[in-house]
Amino acid sequence: MQVKIEDSWKKALSDVFEKNFFQRLVSFVKDEYQVNQVFPPGKEIFNAFNHCPLDAVKVVILGQDPYHGPGQAHGLSFSVKPGVPFPPSLLNIFKEIKSDLGIDMPPNGDLTRWSNQGVFLLNATLTVRANQAGSHQNQGWETFTDEVIKIVSSQRSNVVFMLWGAYAQKKAELIDANKHLILKAPHPSPLSAHRGFLGCKHFSKANQYLVEKNLQPVIW
Repeated sequence: MQVKIEDSWKKALSDVFEKNFFQRLVSFVKDEYQVNQVFPPGKEIFNAFNHCPLDAVKVVILGQDPYHGPGQAHGLSFSVKPGVPFPPSLLNIFKEIKSDLGIDMPPNGDLTRWSNQGVFLLNATLTVRANQAGSHQNQGWETFTDEVIKIVSSQRSNVVFMLWGAYAQKKAELIDANKHLILKAPHPSPLSAHRGFLGCKHFSKANQYLVEKNLQPVIW
């Protein structure tokens, strides 16, 4: 399939798109969309890339799997479209922003406004079968998104990486800590948020770092 992806990413990932693992992944994903209900809708798989060009990336927030309920996933980690109730992890993210920065709960959970400011909302796996969490893991997506993280690390400077939970924190080894800020905390899910995600102050820390590097802070 022709990967519809923003030009700066297309150029940076051109070699990756040619690799055998990616061709196999494309074939798997195409078959899944034909046979099963899969999220997000096909045209939204690369939303994180299309809303946040490589040369605009200031912050990376790494998720694991897209939401697997109807109407939730739209290609941005942790984000849901307007009108969709806040999933528990997203609710905790907004609670932490309120506590950290005093910003009230937004009217909806659509984080496109963050993407448009340079927040790259990347899931490790970009597709999932309806109501089957993790159903598209170990098919090649993780290899692809690891390459993406390496590209951000090597081609950009002064990026804030927010790694929440053990899975995301393993990705720290792909990131050059000498030229980027790596922030780690427990996952915002209700199972672990009280163990240190709530109170982590990642949002103010990110903005403080960006300002120190003469970059525009994010309006969270």
